[in-house]
Amino acid sequence: MCHGTHEWHRQVIKNCRRLNAEKGYGIVVMIDTEGSEIHMGDLVIFSFNPVCVKDGEEWCFTIRKFNGPLPAYTLPVNYEGFAEDVQVGDELVVDGGMVRFEVLEKVGPDVKCKCTDPGILLPCANLNLWRDGYLVREKNVTLPTISSKDWVDIDFGISEGVDFIAVSFVKSPDVIKHLKSYVAARSPDRSIGVIAKIEDANSLRCLDDIIRVSDGVMVARGDLGAQIPLEQVPSVQEAIIDACRKLNRPVIVASQLLESMIEYPTPTRAEVADVSNAVRQQADALMLSGESAMGLHPQKAVEVLRGVSVRMEHWSREESHHEKPPLPEISTSDTGRTSEQICNSATQIANKLGADAILVYTRRGYMASLISRNRPDCPIFAFTESRNVMRCMDLQWGVVPFQFAFRKDLESNLLQSLALLKAHCMVRSGNLVVAVSDVSSASQSGTGVLQSIQVHVLS
Repeated sequence: MCHGTHEWHRQVIKNCRRLNAEKGYGIVVMIDTEGSEIHMGDLVIFSFNPVCVKDGEEWCFTIRKFNGPLPAYTLPVNYEGFAEDVQVGDELVVDGGMVRFEVLEKVGPDVKCKCTDPGILLPCANLNLWRDGYLVREKNVTLPTISSKDWVDIDFGISEGVDFIAVSFVKSPDVIKHLKSYVAARSPDRSIGVIAKIEDANSLRCLDDIIRVSDGVMVARGDLGAQIPLEQVPSVQEAIIDACRKLNRPVIVASQLLESMIEYPTPTRAEVADVSNAVRQQADALMLSGESAMGLHPQKAVEVLRGVSVRMEHWSREESHHEKPPLPEISTSDTGRTSEQICNSATQIANKLGADAILVYTRRGYMASLISRNRPDCPIFAFTESRNVMRCMDLQWGVVPFQFAFRKDLESNLLQSLALLKAHCMVRSGNLVVAVSDVSSASQSGTGVLQSIQVHVLS
C-alpha cells in the first residue's frame, strides 16, 4: 500500500478474483500496509524513476511540501521531525543499506547529505539513522505502528474482501490484538488473517508472543537488515522460521530473494542459494517484491523461484532418511491434543508407507495446519466447506485447498473428493492415500466429533 492508488489495487484484486472463478485457482490476496516508520516520499515526480545516486553527490532531504516538481537533487521525507532529530555526522541508511549518505549540514527543514555508498533510490524507501556506530531508535519507537494512512488502507482492504492484512514494523503483540479486534468488528461475516511483519529490532524481544496472536509471520529481511547487524540476519531468519513452525503459524520469507532479476533475466548463484536455504529451513512461503512489482522480468522471476523451490523440496526429501526431531505439543484442550496426535500419526504413517497424498477433511483448517506443520513427504489435499478457510489454508506449506460440500459420512466424502482429484490428474489408480477427518458424521450417535485416520489404495 506504499505504492499505487486504491483504484489500481482494486483492479488487481478483481483480476485475482476473476482468475479464481474462471480457472478454478485459489489465489489469495494480502495487502501490505506502509507502516509509520521514516521513509522517503514517492519519486514519480522525477522524469526518471528510480533515481540513481553516484558516489560523492550531495543531496537534500527535506520535509518541505512541493506542489510541482522538486528541485534538482532533492528528496522528500515523510517525518515532520526529521530535520530536528538528525545530527551532523550521522549516517543515513536508505532501503536497508542500498544507498548511504553522511549528514553534512542542517538548514531549517532541509538536511544536506553526501552519498558515501552509491546505488538506486526506490520510491518510498525506508530511512534509518546511525550515530557513532549505533542505530538511533528513539524516534522510531514513539511512532505509531499503524498510521492514519494505514487505517484508511485497512478499511479499503476490508471493503474489498482481502484474505490477509500484513502489518509493518510490529513492535508488540498488542498491535496485532488491536487490529484483529477491529477487523472482526468491521467484517463479522468474513475472516481476514493478520500477518505480523518482523522488520523491527523491538519485535525480536517479544517474538513468541507476537507469533502466538498472529495468523502468520513475514520475515521482512530488507528493513530488518537495517535494524540489526547484517551478519545476524541469516540466524535471525532461521530462528523466526523455527519459532513459527513450533507454534504452528505459517511464515513468509521476503525481500531481495532474486534482487538482481529486477534488471537481469537470470539470478546470481548466491540468490539461488539464498532461496534454497529458505526452503530448506522449511518456510511456508517465499515472496517477491521489487522483482515482480517493477522488475524487467517478473514472469521469469516467478518461474525461477518456483523451479528452485521445487527442486530443493525434492532434494530435501531424498536426503532426509533420518528421523526428524519431535515438535513440542501446542494444544491445551483434550480435543486439540487428540487432533495433534492424530495428525502426527497420520504423517508418520504416510511417510513410512510412502503414501502419494494425505487427504484432510476439516471445517476450521486446524487439522490441515497440523499436518502441514509435520512436513510430510507427500502433498496435502485439504477439503472444507468454507471459502474463507480454504483461502487461509493456501498459505500453509504443502497444502492444496478445495472448497467442498461435505456428505453425510467419511466414505461418501472420500469417494467424491477422490473423483475430484482424479479429474484434475492429482491422483490415479494404484495410489496410496491417508485420510484424516474432524468432520462429524450424520450417522454418528451423540454430539461429539469423530476424528479418524484411514488408509486407502485407489482402485
